[in-house]
Amino acid sequence: MGDEQELIQRRQKARAIVTAVLLLAFVVLTFFITIAKIREGMAQ
Repeated sequence: MGDEQELIQRRQKARAIVTAVLLLAFVVLTFFITIAKIREGMAQ
């Protein structure tokens, strides 16, 4: 029973890490797109 609970917790932790990495990647991508648009606007 304890091993099964440990396995579930490990899977949840792995899923949480993947979700955090994807969220971080989205934020970084949004940031760079915003910076690129601001620079594009300043050039005109």
